[in-house]
Amino acid sequence: MSIRIRKIGRIGQITLQRPEALNAVTHEMVLKIEAALDGWREDDRVACVLIDAEGHKAFSAGGDLQHMHETASKGDFEAGRTFWRDEYRLNAKIASYPKPYVALCQGFVMGGGVGVSLHGSHRVVGESSKIAMPECAVGLVPDVGGSLLLARAPGHLGEYLGVTGTRMNASDAILAGFADYFIPEAEWAVLTETLIETGDWSAVSSLARDPEDGPLMAQRAQVDAAFGKATLTDMLGALPDDEWGAATAKAIRAGSPLSTACTIELVRRARASGDIRMALQQEYRFTSRSASEGDFIEGIRAAIIDKDRTPRWRHASVEDVTAAEVEAMLAEPPGSDIPV
Repeated sequence: MSIRIRKIGRIGQITLQRPEALNAVTHEMVLKIEAALDGWREDDRVACVLIDAEGHKAFSAGGDLQHMHETASKGDFEAGRTFWRDEYRLNAKIASYPKPYVALCQGFVMGGGVGVSLHGSHRVVGESSKIAMPECAVGLVPDVGGSLLLARAPGHLGEYLGVTGTRMNASDAILAGFADYFIPEAEWAVLTETLIETGDWSAVSSLARDPEDGPLMAQRAQVDAAFGKATLTDMLGALPDDEWGAATAKAIRAGSPLSTACTIELVRRARASGDIRMALQQEYRFTSRSASEGDFIEGIRAAIIDKDRTPRWRHASVEDVTAAEVEAMLAEPPGSDIPV
């Protein structure tokens, strides 16, 4: 069983149960979570929702990209599009859910894992938490509403985190607005039992502590100076000639040039709108084209299928991506934008 959903005491509890796959979120899991949330919305017995996951390595390291690669590489682009449409609808529902939504996020929290947890009202991280939006590395863009989370980060951290895929620890995630509370993981079982017994979300804040500082705070000035520039090429040119600057440039250039260029535009559009549904629509414009017109198939091949880590992107470098190509990837899809 990939997911366990039940009402217990005063809460509705969702537990991801694919630890052997780092709890990658499948299409079936998306539909089951959505059905549960719809059922609990008007259920007075459910005071709050708790989502957690089995295993120590990951709450969820992302979506089931291997399955989408299998279908897309055979020319079936609609399977991936259907998954993304359903997933994004769920992400929007979590963001606007009328009851407290508590997420306990240990280990890796990336991609689709971000989408089912970090739009909730009470986002808890611990000592092992490693949160990131590394989609550019596989020919995608930060999606599942991630472009809006990035846009809300202070200064220009969003652009930096989006195109580098930098992993955040608990302190970094709270600073960037991806999480709300640090609670030592040894206390999560007690928190869960308290929520089951009382349904009182204030138990979360009462257990919260201050985490040890992460590296992101010290990098704020450097990040803002470089990533406030107009284009990604300008950002690369503004990086300092030091170890951090070299590592940042390497991380950017490791990703799909088309994806990184579009990520900058998506973050800025999300910052301008401030709306989760608008962000998801914009993200879908890219992801719906990512296999047919982008680097998704090649990115997954290099990272997950063959694991040779040498993707052959459509563009040789960021500098080769034109503004017209970015606009084309983010144009309204044939028919209309998805409703979310």
